[in-house]
Amino acid sequence: MNAVGMPAADHVDHRRALDIRGEEIAATHLRNAGMLILDRNWRPHDSEVVGEVDLIARDGDALVIVEVTTRQSLAFGTPVQAVTRRKIRQLRSLALAWLDARSIHAPSLRFDVISVTIPLAGQPVVEHLRAV
Repeated sequence: MNAVGMPAADHVDHRRALDIRGEEIAATHLRNAGMLILDRNWRPHDSEVVGEVDLIARDGDALVIVEVTTRQSLAFGTPVQAVTRRKIRQLRSLALAWLDARSIHAPSLRFDVISVTIPLAGQPVVEHLRAV
């Protein structure tokens, strides 16, 4: 049992399901904004860089590396507050690894954060911060 009385595995499954739903909402948001999704949940192989990029999109000539943060409530802060300087540095390294793995040159590279709050009742709230 974990601190909220939920078996630990159930908590992990619930958390992962919430993250997957948030990423799908974010992908839909990007497509509706006219962006093309190029990759999802990308992890480097055979690289010194570790981590995962939630979404990689093209917005005109710009390659956009997107970090998606999802929460059910604001009790522990906003989803955007989960994106630290360390995470941004990691995303930069992952972006370079993705470009290298694909042998792609991007004329412009941008880092966006999409915050998704999915309350227990009501509609999800999406906040898209560009060029963080």
